[in-house]
Amino acid sequence: MGSERRLTVWKLAFLASHRGTNMQALVDACRSGRLQAKPVVVISNNGASGALDRAAAAGIPAYHLGASNHPDADALDRAIAATLERYAPDLVLLAGYMKRVGPRTLAAFPGRVINIHPALLPAHGGRGMFGSNVHEAVIAAGDVETGITIHVVDEDYDSGTVLAQRRVPVLPGDTAESLAGRLLPLEHDLYVDTVARIIGGEIRLPVAAPRASTMQEE
Repeated sequence: MGSERRLTVWKLAFLASHRGTNMQALVDACRSGRLQAKPVVVISNNGASGALDRAAAAGIPAYHLGASNHPDADALDRAIAATLERYAPDLVLLAGYMKRVGPRTLAAFPGRVINIHPALLPAHGGRGMFGSNVHEAVIAAGDVETGITIHVVDEDYDSGTVLAQRRVPVLPGDTAESLAGRLLPLEHDLYVDTVARIIGGEIRLPVAAPRASTMQEE
């Protein structure tokens, strides 16, 4: 008989709107063993998103839940919360999710909804500050550095507890496109590293530690 050991494996859920590259980096880290975690569900508000394609390719259950099939905001929030609760994730990770997370979803996963933002919050955050809008604002402000922030999601845009940041210089001649291209691989690395530090207990979330699933290995 083989020896048995029990591993604490965290379950990860994803909310994404477009390409899902940050999501893919986290999924790959789960598969490689860098993260002691398992992707359990993907939700996108965009039925044509690359994130849904990536989920299908990885065999992860995926759902299109957005305004096109849930035009009432509260009904959409209920549907997202109910879908997430069905898979009981330990963390809900936003990966380029362009919508505000509703109060029912936040209440169901207090302190466990995490987002990545392509600037050094609190600068250049808030409604409408996503993607190239953020990088254009950094350049317009004449900032000498920018970076990435990973934070807990609360009821306001980009205002939750900061968990990790990484800084990079703004170079002469930088454009929104050049900043985005330089930051993207750093986003992938920082998101994976931050989730690993949460799982390992090095970063404490602003609520009691979530449950984690126990899986048996033989």
